[in-house]
Amino acid sequence: MPKLLLAGAGHAHMAVMAAIPELVAKGHQVTAIGPGERHYYSGMGPGMLGGTYQPEEISFPVRDMVESRGGVFIQDKVARIDPARHVVILDSGHEEPYDVLSCNLGSFVPQGVVACDNQDGANGPGAAVASRSVFPAKPIEQLWKARQRVHELTRDHSIRVGVCGGGPAALEIAGNAWSAGRENGGNGCVVQLFTGGKLLRNMPERVCRLAGKVLRKRGIEVVEGSYVRSVQSGEIHLENGKRYVQDVIFLALGVRPSPVFRASGLEVSEDGGLLVDQCLQSLSHPDIFGGGDCITFVPRPLDKVGVYAVRQNPVLLHNLQAHLEGRSLKAFDPGGAYLLIFNIGGGQGILYKSGVAFGGRAPFWIKDFIDRKFIKKFLPNAPSETH
Repeated sequence: MPKLLLAGAGHAHMAVMAAIPELVAKGHQVTAIGPGERHYYSGMGPGMLGGTYQPEEISFPVRDMVESRGGVFIQDKVARIDPARHVVILDSGHEEPYDVLSCNLGSFVPQGVVACDNQDGANGPGAAVASRSVFPAKPIEQLWKARQRVHELTRDHSIRVGVCGGGPAALEIAGNAWSAGRENGGNGCVVQLFTGGKLLRNMPERVCRLAGKVLRKRGIEVVEGSYVRSVQSGEIHLENGKRYVQDVIFLALGVRPSPVFRASGLEVSEDGGLLVDQCLQSLSHPDIFGGGDCITFVPRPLDKVGVYAVRQNPVLLHNLQAHLEGRSLKAFDPGGAYLLIFNIGGGQGILYKSGVAFGGRAPFWIKDFIDRKFIKKFLPNAPSETH
């Protein structure tokens, strides 16, 4: 029985997991590996921080999704791939074989600026975040812990919140942290964004102006002119020597693809992403496919945004099944301009597409409708789609 192994149960694998009954009916075995029983949708993570959503509203019960449809779910993390032996090595040491492997291992926020001071004496740049008040933007579950910490601290007094980063994720986290601090009689928080360069420097000027207007209205300061050098002992240290004391610190300094592929000796891009062709197939190993943030699409660079993982779903499903059955593959067309909406907290959003940009409640309502529809589409009781 040919075995399809899904390394990661993320956005790009949703259609494949929905089609497990069809794959099993055709004689294929399907196994999925995920670090937890639920997978969190990154597009709704800032809204969870700001109180719009509960964790169960923005996550997929991936174990149930796989097992209820006839697949096998393994709760573990992928450590390495051995393509010569056709096995995936897990953190537990278990080795899982495959005939065809699809990777949706996501991305992570580099924490090289973090110097952790903990009771065991472990510290230094790159150490794991040990402080109860330092939160990377990924994994998304961290934003729920951050929300609880903000509530805990603001019960007694106003707090200072520092957000390291100048991109869309940093903007959304800053806006939603500000909202979280004002909930349930909280004493609020003073939020600072440490961008180094210009805030949203890769975004259209109209979007930047809209974001700046909202930040100024809320008293959120943008600290430009010097990049973050380190985070330690409740302080953000900049390269220019200035230090800023913070009660809660968020790390939103961009993302990098999973390190698994470089560690496995696969052909990767400069940042470690799995190099794939127009069919989402590994350049070096044709029985390995991938989608989402963990890949580098060779035909043209793709932004690390969830819309591409969603668009890859039907192509990835077709090509995995076709490769198992010896049929021809389809090319992935990334499509044109995509709708970009930022959730900036307080029921407000900023929308941009094809030169049109506006802010307010309407963008948030549109984003909320689209995101909830995506979640609902792939829940266990949703009908599978045939492609």
